[in-house]
Amino acid sequence: MRLVFFGTPEFALPSLQVLCEGPHQVIGVVSAPPKPQGRGMIMRQPPVVETAASLGIPVLQPERLLDPVFLATLEQWNADVFTIVAFRILPEAVFGMPRFGAINLHGSLLPAYRGAAPIQWALWKGEKETGLTTFTLEKSVDTGNILKQCKVEISVEDDAGSLSERMALAGSELLAETLKEIEQGTLVPRVQDSHLATPAPKITKGHCWINWQQSAIQIRNQVRALSPEPGAMTEFNGQVLKIFRCNLIAMTPDLDPGEVLIENQAFIIGTGSGALSLEVLQQQGKNRIEVGPFLRGYRPRGKFHITR
Repeated sequence: MRLVFFGTPEFALPSLQVLCEGPHQVIGVVSAPPKPQGRGMIMRQPPVVETAASLGIPVLQPERLLDPVFLATLEQWNADVFTIVAFRILPEAVFGMPRFGAINLHGSLLPAYRGAAPIQWALWKGEKETGLTTFTLEKSVDTGNILKQCKVEISVEDDAGSLSERMALAGSELLAETLKEIEQGTLVPRVQDSHLATPAPKITKGHCWINWQQSAIQIRNQVRALSPEPGAMTEFNGQVLKIFRCNLIAMTPDLDPGEVLIENQAFIIGTGSGALSLEVLQQQGKNRIEVGPFLRGYRPRGKFHITR
């Protein structure tokens, strides 16, 4: 079959690579335009664009998905199916083009965690298992008929970075299997039960602030969900402090929520239930660092309260 691949971030790369190595022909790629990144705000191409260029695959990067020139070019490619992995919401004028429709790979076991951040919210909610779903696109987001699914175990050590890497690889195989069965005509789509749907909205800055009145387990799950980006935040010594890894304390010290204890190269914060030991953090305007080097450059010891 002739495929057009829609995707932007690193999560989409394994799927693009597997499809390019498979029996189908990837005739084009659609991705986001370049955007400024990093402290120098240098314009950088999305990972999918860089990979497609190295493979010699034509790329479209429309600012608007309803741009007439973009739509005309896409139609001229005459694809049998569109495959979508971590891309924007497609209008019907786009996903209705190919004869076999548009197949989306989603990072959850739909209808659970519909939305832009399914991996992060599965971690935040303390799930022990998640998965991936291929489904047909419809007008409403993440509501199309389920084609295939696979489960992925969540380790207690996983954060959004490590879990995303494993899921990207598993998802690439699931997408390849889905296309194989579509071509063979053996797939039987099934309708989602919307009564079982749960939301996974886009992560915003407001989600990043830690409420130390929550339990240690809840806060640790928040930290896992927001690592490696954008990072869970608190305010320490008058500046924003981002936390990327923390551990539960077995023997809980007598600390109030938000109360800090620094001693013996340990940075411990009390919560609404239990306490956490910070392991990897980042002060405002500085690089990410392990707790040991951080404390060696920070003089105060004893107990005090975090400001936020």
